[in-house]
Amino acid sequence: METSQECDVLVVGGGPAGSTIATLLARQGRRVVLLEKEHHPRFHIGESLLPGNVELFDKLGVRDQVEKIGMPKFGIEFVPPDLDYRSYVDFSEGWDPTKDSAWQVRRSELDELLFRHAGKEGALTLEGARVRQVDFDAEGATVQAELDDGARRSWRARFVVDASGRDTLLATKFKCKNKNPDHNSTALFGHFRNARRLEGRREGNISICWFEHGWFWFIPLADGTTSVGAVCWAYYLKARDKPLKDYFLDTIAMCPELHDRLANATLVDDAVHATGNFSYASTHATGERYLMVGDAFTFIDPMFSSGVFLAMQSAFDGAALVATGLDRPAELAAARQALEKRMRVGPRDYSWFIYRVTNPTIRDMFMHPNNVFKAKQGLMSLLAADIHHGRAYRRSLWMFKVLYYFISVVNWRRTYAGWKRRRDNIRDWGPLKGETILKAD
Repeated sequence: METSQECDVLVVGGGPAGSTIATLLARQGRRVVLLEKEHHPRFHIGESLLPGNVELFDKLGVRDQVEKIGMPKFGIEFVPPDLDYRSYVDFSEGWDPTKDSAWQVRRSELDELLFRHAGKEGALTLEGARVRQVDFDAEGATVQAELDDGARRSWRARFVVDASGRDTLLATKFKCKNKNPDHNSTALFGHFRNARRLEGRREGNISICWFEHGWFWFIPLADGTTSVGAVCWAYYLKARDKPLKDYFLDTIAMCPELHDRLANATLVDDAVHATGNFSYASTHATGERYLMVGDAFTFIDPMFSSGVFLAMQSAFDGAALVATGLDRPAELAAARQALEKRMRVGPRDYSWFIYRVTNPTIRDMFMHPNNVFKAKQGLMSLLAADIHHGRAYRRSLWMFKVLYYFISVVNWRRTYAGWKRRRDNIRDWGPLKGETILKAD
C-alpha cells in the first residue's frame, strides 16, 4: 500500500551534502524529508577532510563530535617515484594561516554523525528508502520511494534536492550528465593495520606517492588502521591477470616507500575494492523546483581530498537558493545564475591540477615548492579548500600557472612526452574486471 505525505523540501541522499542541506533547511523551520537508500553506518571511501570543512562543521554545530572521531591532519607529504627526497607542506602556509588543520575520518562514522544531526535539527530522516521516481509539475514534485520491505511511499514536495551522489538521480533523469573526456582513472584500495606512519605532528598527514601507473594515497585513521589506495590509469586495472588482492599487493610493491611502510601490516578483513573514478559534470545544477549538490552534480578525481568539502559547501550555498525559491520566487532566476557560477569554481580549480598531476613539471613544483610571486600560498590555499579567499588567492594561483607554463615551455620535450602519454592513458578502456562502483550519497 502506498502512502503520501507533504513537505516543503525533499532531499534524496543521506551523505554529507544531503545531511548538511537538510539540517540548514530544517533550522529555517521548513518541513524537510531526508531519504537514504542504505542504512547508517555504511561503508564509504573518501576519508580525508580539508581545513575548509572545519568552518562548515562549526556552523552545523558538530565540530566537537567530528574531532572525537578524527585523526588530526596538518598537511601533505609528497613522495616521488625516483628520489629519496620527500616534500612536506602545511596548510598554514596558505593565505589564511588559521585554516591550518583538518581530520582524517572513517566516512561511515562521519556520514552517520551528520545524518543523525539532521534528524535532531528537525528533518524527518528515513533510511532504507530508495527513490524510484520524481515527477515535476508547476507546483512542485511527486517523489516515490520504495522501502526495504517493499512498501511504497510518496511525497508531495515544493522543492527537491538531489544529493544522491554518483547515482546522479536527476542528472540521469534529465540526460544532462556528461562524462569528462579529459580524465579517466580507476582505483584499488583497502585498509591496513600496523602500517608504519610518519612521526610526531605529521602522523595524521596524508601521503601522496607517485608510481609508474598513477599515484597512491596513504591516510592514517584514528582507530589505528590506515586507508591505502592506488589511483591508476584504466589500462592498468584492465590488464589484471590475477585475484584483486594479489594485484593490489603487487601494485604496492611498485612504490618502495609505501611497500616498506606496509611491510608488517595486515589487510583488514582481507578485503580489496576496485572502482572507476570516471569524472563527470552535469550541464546545470539548478531548476525551478530542484537543485543538485555534491557528486549528484559533478565528480572529480579524489587526489586533493576535495569531495566532502565541495559537497558540504554546495549544500550551504544551495540552502540559500532553496529558501529563495520557496520564499521569493521572483528572485530565483538571478539566484540560480549566481549559484551555477559559484558551484563550478572549486571543481574547475582542482581539476586544472588533477589533469596535470602526473606531468613531470607539476611533480617538480610540488617537490620543490617555493613562494615566488606568492605561488605557494595560492597552492596551499587551494589544498586547504580556501578557494573563495578573494583576489590575493586568485592572483597567486594564476602565478602558479604562469610558472608551470614557463617551465613546461623551457622543457618542451619532457612536456610533450608527458602530454602524449596522458593522452594515450585517458582512453576509455571499457568495463573493469571485478569492478565495484562505489556510489557516494
